[in-house]
Amino acid sequence: MPEQGLFRFASMTVGWRILLLLAWICICLPVEAGGALVVSRSDALTQEPKESMDARSMKKRSTDSANVRNVNMVEVHSVRVACAVMSRFARTVMTSKALNKANHSQEVFFNVELPKTAFITNFSMEIDGQMYVGEVKEKKTAKEQYDKAVSSGRTAGLVKASGRNMEKFSVSVNIAAESYVTFILTYEELLQRKFGQYEILTRVKPETLVQDFQIVADIYEPQGISFVEATATFLTNDLLPLVEKTVTDKKAHISFSPTLEQQRNCTGCEGTAINGDFVINYDVKREGGLGEVQIVNGHFVHFFAPPDLPRVPKNVVFVIDRSGSMSGTKMVQTRAALVAILNDLHVDDHFALIAFDNKIKTWKDFLTKATKKNVTEAIAFAKKIKDDGATNINSAVLKAVSMLKTERSQKKLPERSVDMIILLTDGMPNSGVSRPATIQENVRDAVGGNMSLFCLGFGKDVEYSFLDVMSKQNKGVARRIYEGSDATLQLQGFYEEVANPLLLDVNLRYPDNAVDLLTKKHFSQLFNGSEIVVAGRLHGNDMDNFLVEVIGEGPDQNFQVQGKANVQNWDVIYPEEEYIFGDFTERLWAYLTVQQLLESSGSGSEEDKAKALDMSLRYSFVTPLTSMVVTKPQTEDGPDSPLIADKLTESQRQHEEKHPLSLERPVGSSSAASSSVANSHRPSSRVSSSRGTSSRGSSSHSDVDGDPHFMIELPNRGDALCFNINDKPGTIFTLVRDPKSDFLVNGQIIGKKTVVPDANANTYFGRFGISHQKLGVRLEVSTEEISVFHDGKHVKLLWTDTASIKETNMDLKLTKNCSLTVTLRHYVKFMVIKHTKVWKRRHDQQDYLGFYTVDSHHVPASVHGLLGQFYHGLGRFEVADLHSGEIQEKLDATLYVKGQHVNVTRHWQKDFSEDVKNGESIPCWFVNNDGAGLIDGRASDYIVSGLFKTV
Repeated sequence: MPEQGLFRFASMTVGWRILLLLAWICICLPVEAGGALVVSRSDALTQEPKESMDARSMKKRSTDSANVRNVNMVEVHSVRVACAVMSRFARTVMTSKALNKANHSQEVFFNVELPKTAFITNFSMEIDGQMYVGEVKEKKTAKEQYDKAVSSGRTAGLVKASGRNMEKFSVSVNIAAESYVTFILTYEELLQRKFGQYEILTRVKPETLVQDFQIVADIYEPQGISFVEATATFLTNDLLPLVEKTVTDKKAHISFSPTLEQQRNCTGCEGTAINGDFVINYDVKREGGLGEVQIVNGHFVHFFAPPDLPRVPKNVVFVIDRSGSMSGTKMVQTRAALVAILNDLHVDDHFALIAFDNKIKTWKDFLTKATKKNVTEAIAFAKKIKDDGATNINSAVLKAVSMLKTERSQKKLPERSVDMIILLTDGMPNSGVSRPATIQENVRDAVGGNMSLFCLGFGKDVEYSFLDVMSKQNKGVARRIYEGSDATLQLQGFYEEVANPLLLDVNLRYPDNAVDLLTKKHFSQLFNGSEIVVAGRLHGNDMDNFLVEVIGEGPDQNFQVQGKANVQNWDVIYPEEEYIFGDFTERLWAYLTVQQLLESSGSGSEEDKAKALDMSLRYSFVTPLTSMVVTKPQTEDGPDSPLIADKLTESQRQHEEKHPLSLERPVGSSSAASSSVANSHRPSSRVSSSRGTSSRGSSSHSDVDGDPHFMIELPNRGDALCFNINDKPGTIFTLVRDPKSDFLVNGQIIGKKTVVPDANANTYFGRFGISHQKLGVRLEVSTEEISVFHDGKHVKLLWTDTASIKETNMDLKLTKNCSLTVTLRHYVKFMVIKHTKVWKRRHDQQDYLGFYTVDSHHVPASVHGLLGQFYHGLGRFEVADLHSGEIQEKLDATLYVKGQHVNVTRHWQKDFSEDVKNGESIPCWFVNNDGAGLIDGRASDYIVSGLFKTV
């Protein structure tokens, strides 16, 4: 029988990409943010012409010169970013227009990276004069609409986490031959002040030449602009004059618009010289203590950041996690940051140091003044902090609270000073009181609203939602510290934000009969370089008598200022401008209200969530409570499924950071503003291929790679278990078996090609047999080739190929000499990675395979096997009794699981799901003796007689 009609193949082509990154960075206790624009075909599989598709040829097309030439069949006419800032409220419109020059239809991609603090408000596509506009709906409603359109209940998410401060909006559309498509995305946010300025950062990496390339920013500030600076990392002497800046008292216009020739990196070259960051910094004039009030169309906004205020002394206790997970670079960077911070303490400050693991060690049992002598002694203590033991957050924070309370009660601290605790940790509590809700309650009761708790979560594995709620309950904020070479600078940067309090207990008051629906109007502190913003709705039109009062506590006396709002007529200030942003105060108020409701929703009421949802829908904000439904145009194959754009919570961002290879996630599965990681299903860069939290609750997941190393992720514990299986080459193990659906994954052990006498007899997995009888799919994967069987048809692929197979029940993507990703519809998604290990001294090499499960939440609970038994959790377990091991610098512990206690040792294993070439070293608790005590039965129970046998 001819091999046609079975699969549709598409080879990966060398593509082009236009990248344009726009970032907003400023806050009043800010979080950095950024954005970008990408129009691309590089991620698309080349689509065959209609004639070829009709033939449905089985012949696989390679990435040859014809396909490379075909890349230029999509021509980008324009990439434009237009940003209008009206009294700190920014609306950004990103637009790109492209032409399909080919004589057949093909896919065009539009990717935008936007600040994680921004709300998408509109997305539209214009194709051949027809507009397709996205619609913001309640998340549940969006999911129901999608489920009606497609039976799977799943869709490729339009929004992904991207880096530390951005999220990527991605959409693709099939464009007919010789047709145009225009993509338009709009998002809004309130720029927040940081270190005395607002910053707009545009990262420009087009990687190709664009006919009409333009970045424009218009800044309107009735308060007056004190300075504007514009620069870029890529500016040469030739490009520098292209940055145009026009600044008047209340308006600034900045633009960058190089021609096609000016973009070239050399005369006649096709490469672009534009590659780097374009940065705009500005601030406004600040006169008097009342601040600025803007009133437009029945809403007002009040900006408060008075100049020249003296600082308030602070009393700060640094609480530093020194548990075993802080080992290595984390501890080195923490010590360096702590030394720098201690050197920056003001002589009027008081401070203390606590280092903790399962035990607590203080520098001194009391706070001491930041004299030169005391700082020097504290630095010596900080330099000696070493990692060891478990994590007892509860006792450490309560000790800090007790120290501040004692010093305060004994009147050893300045009466007018601010008490604060800065906690740095990288993991979940696992010693002493370890239940997060109990710790939060203990800390809240102890603090009693009398001090601020700032929580810094270091690394990918910290339970950020736990820290976030605890800090907000105690007049503070939480911040993630990302692992990287700049972690020390991140820690120092956060401290600088809170180092200089100017006012305490700040209240902003307005006439009760003149305003309602106010945003937050009481603030625990005002820090130097930041800004307080309050917005609300007005009653009546008597704006001439709108009184404003601000009360706070300074270092020497109370701060109090009162006066009438200076209402300015925008038509008079900007007579030549069009009515471009007339509702900006109302939308600013709505944005701020929704943000504050979402921030409190983690521990707030259902009423707050309902209000946030109502306003999100009314103002078309894509928030964690809503989704934007994008209906794509109908194709030749019929109606295309709608796409869903969501807003990620910080916990979902963290999960995507840990698992960056995900291509899918459930629609609308996360609750409003929750800390669930349910929306992500991807291979883990941490321990294993986590599928996050399904509707059945939190689950673990398991993978196998290497010699062979089995790894089990424990998402609720931020940790992992691992074990090895050692057997002779040729032995076949059942990795996953589901008798209900006849799904089977078996793996065969191989040994080294060359056996070295007296050397370790390393073994690996060299073949996998994968079958799903009900779907009629069977795969045999070896280190040389992949055989695909479906309904009696057969196709063979080599690892040197790059290919894609799309069929009703199966999607397959093969990346050359790298990975094989397979999705069995409505059931499971997995990835096989090919490795080549080289021994240069012996001129020898070994090919072997790793198996990673990407998404298994559809697999029923009847699943078993060396990996499958962990798909739906591990049950109750505990890692305790941590102590120094027999091997130097190794930590031993006891694992209590399945009614047994098992000795475990802290190990590092390689995980290749993110970095296929080099892998990432992952900490895990290693179970000896082929996983005895952890797996059901013995390893030999999983041995079968054939690659597709069950016995």
